[in-house]
Amino acid sequence: MTLLLDRVTFRYHRWIRPVLNRLTYEVPSEGLTILLGPNGAGKSTTLALLAGTVRPGAGRVLFTDSDLTSASREYRRHVAWLPQRVPTSRQLTAREYVAYVAWLKGESRSRAWERAATALDRVGLTEQAGQKTARLSGGQLRRAGIACALAHDARVILLDEPTAGLDPHQRTVFRDVLREVAAETPVLMSTHDIADLADEADTVTLMDSGRILHHGGTRSFLDHAHPEAVPARRAESAYSVLMRLDDSR
Repeated sequence: MTLLLDRVTFRYHRWIRPVLNRLTYEVPSEGLTILLGPNGAGKSTTLALLAGTVRPGAGRVLFTDSDLTSASREYRRHVAWLPQRVPTSRQLTAREYVAYVAWLKGESRSRAWERAATALDRVGLTEQAGQKTARLSGGQLRRAGIACALAHDARVILLDEPTAGLDPHQRTVFRDVLREVAAETPVLMSTHDIADLADEADTVTLMDSGRILHHGGTRSFLDHAHPEAVPARRAESAYSVLMRLDDSR
């Protein structure tokens, strides 16, 4: 699996500075990758481009060597996207919602209905399968979003700030689900919260002002921490050191 931004430039308006300028970035083909950076760094734009919800002004978005513009249907079938606000219908139950998304992604109605039940079970929402999505908590709704990806054989999962607004318990449950899913399907998750950099993350990409400041294993990221940083603050220290290095250039 190769999901790649190839020298991509993107701006929201012609008269303003581009958010991304000739950015090349390849999503790791396995495990959990944390896309870390402050608000306004370009993380959401990067994910939206990878998901195919916006198109680059220049450059290409590639998935297994096929350009998004020439294989959009197949592309969206295999690339799952969970934005910051999960779109739902208040009239649908959790199972109906997951089945509907799977059907939109190309599954038959009967298969989508069956796979929705299996996917909801995997994320711990079997008891909420018949509950209206409008009544799900924030954490449950995000897990339902993960179930949507599992119900249509996504080959990569993109999550934009999925832990925003969750309480500590909801975060823990969500991260447990995420760890299990990432063992089978590569996940790219954006966040501005250093607390989301859990030990189970395999790769860390640090972005600021549309540029990649660091991309590598979690250990290599933590190695940038100040030598005197206490273990519980190493991630925060590494983040600060890398951001300061970039500011000094």
